[in-house]
Amino acid sequence: MKIEDKLTASVINGVKELYGQEVPAKMVQLQKTKKEFEGHLTLVVFPFLKISKKGPEQTAQEIGEYLKQHEPAIASYNVIKGFLNLTIASSVWIDMLNRIQADSQWGIQKAAEDAPLVMIEYSSPNTNKPLHLGHVRNNLLGNALANIIAANGNKVVKTNIVNDRGIHICKSMLAWLKYGNGETPESSGKKGDHLIGDYYVAFDKHYKAEVKELMAKYEAEGMSEEEAKTKAEANSPLMLEAREMLRKWEANDPEVRALWKKMNDWVYAGFDETYKMMGVSFDKIYYESQTYLEGKAKVLEGLEKGLFYRKEDGSVWADLTPEGLDQKLLLRADGTSVYMTQDIGTAKLRFQDYPINKMIYVVGNEQNYHFQVLSILLDKLGFEWGKDLVHFSYGMVELPEGKMKSREGTVVDADDLMEAMIETAKETSNELGKLDGLTKEEADDIARIVGLGALKYFILKVDARKNMTFNPKESIDFNGNTGPFIQYTYARIQSILRKAAEAGIQIPAVLPTGIELNTKEEALIQMLADFPNVVKQAGTDYNPSILANYAYDLVKEYNQFYHDFSILREENEAVKIFRLALSQNVGKIVKLAMGLLGIEVPERM
Repeated sequence: MKIEDKLTASVINGVKELYGQEVPAKMVQLQKTKKEFEGHLTLVVFPFLKISKKGPEQTAQEIGEYLKQHEPAIASYNVIKGFLNLTIASSVWIDMLNRIQADSQWGIQKAAEDAPLVMIEYSSPNTNKPLHLGHVRNNLLGNALANIIAANGNKVVKTNIVNDRGIHICKSMLAWLKYGNGETPESSGKKGDHLIGDYYVAFDKHYKAEVKELMAKYEAEGMSEEEAKTKAEANSPLMLEAREMLRKWEANDPEVRALWKKMNDWVYAGFDETYKMMGVSFDKIYYESQTYLEGKAKVLEGLEKGLFYRKEDGSVWADLTPEGLDQKLLLRADGTSVYMTQDIGTAKLRFQDYPINKMIYVVGNEQNYHFQVLSILLDKLGFEWGKDLVHFSYGMVELPEGKMKSREGTVVDADDLMEAMIETAKETSNELGKLDGLTKEEADDIARIVGLGALKYFILKVDARKNMTFNPKESIDFNGNTGPFIQYTYARIQSILRKAAEAGIQIPAVLPTGIELNTKEEALIQMLADFPNVVKQAGTDYNPSILANYAYDLVKEYNQFYHDFSILREENEAVKIFRLALSQNVGKIVKLAMGLLGIEVPERM
């Protein structure tokens, strides 16, 4: 039984005995005592004043006295205005630590047979370029969210929709045909996604040069700059060829389709390497090339049912003015689909594949309106989860230097970023002597764990809704609110436990309750006891940063305890064993919390 539940029952009994009235449990407001006051939990007594017909201080005093006499869990109390601060007895905290110790998955709820199924879509890359810093934030948030929602007792399916068709894909294909000389990932020594990304940039370079040349010609003929630009962009031979290639792709031209498949396969092999390094995975991948036709069919079905309407030019629209929105294009006049159509098609296939109870889309906040519309359209089309779909909307991520543009090749590549983080972690760890005495393999593995942990933690500790600047230098700091600081504390705890084991000290399965604890020890147990609530809140709020900052607060508290009190040098054997057990459980919870965020922790450092 939770301490809070136990105290709630005692307060209800106390109010009845003192003032002769039954009160509901929701009237008993218990919260963590503020740091500046003595105590662990604080009871707000204002709700009881009508019943007691006394002032707040007298009411708090009477309830406090009742609890002191009738509730063994209470060691002492103090009153500050209308707040009753309760100090919990050491024996209760030791019982709590025993409960935490007995459960290797403390705070993690397993999914029952009848648990709801939550599908989470994240990543959504294009097959014309490698993953970049924006994708890194998306993947890390999606992966952490999936872990957190699963830890709250839900079944989870992690899914990805790959944007593998369209004019941008044709641009890379055309540039490769024109300038590639048959180059392959093998012949170039480049990852497939990087190779194709180079050709996307090459297309843009040649296209801009063509537009510039045509503009000069048209301006010489007397056109204004704006007119010349519009005409040059429309008449660029390269762009006309790309559009023709897209038309052939849609008509299933065998040559174009074969080239498309070959180049996409190179990209997928590259993506797989990046995902593996990043530590993210998917249960099911959908491809836009397979879903857009499904979407068209679904829209035409909606048209027949009178849910949508056709304009004179043949385009199909949804009228969302009754919902306070505008008219939304679903099919162009030439019958080609838009992103919305694709999302409807993907939803249809997913609903066929899985009994989805809730659908979460991890997509940047520039798409807020899109998902507002999608929710309404899916609901109109009869998808049960349409109305309640969740758009997990997150802010942009930039580097201190500013914005990124993929067409110009100024994007921060995910692979390069991870490699640089690992290299920086190695240099920093070596300077601080954290890798001394390790083999090259061990040192490399720790550099990988620390470098990627720094990247992931720095991104996940920020509330997803906010725009953020990722600063690589700040992230690999072994002090402060960083991944390496948390990882180093975990490694320190493992080192203490190894030394204890070498000295033949065994931690019993159940700790005796006769030890008097200090306030630091009690505070640590209280934090460990709170972990299930933190996991729950992070899931309810769709907010991994709650978990990240909890992990930091926990190790900060532990480091203060470690600094103030002896563990292995403690002379009282019972206290020494208690402190080792406390350290062991702090390590366990740190590992669980970081694991939910997708971050590894090293056993030694």
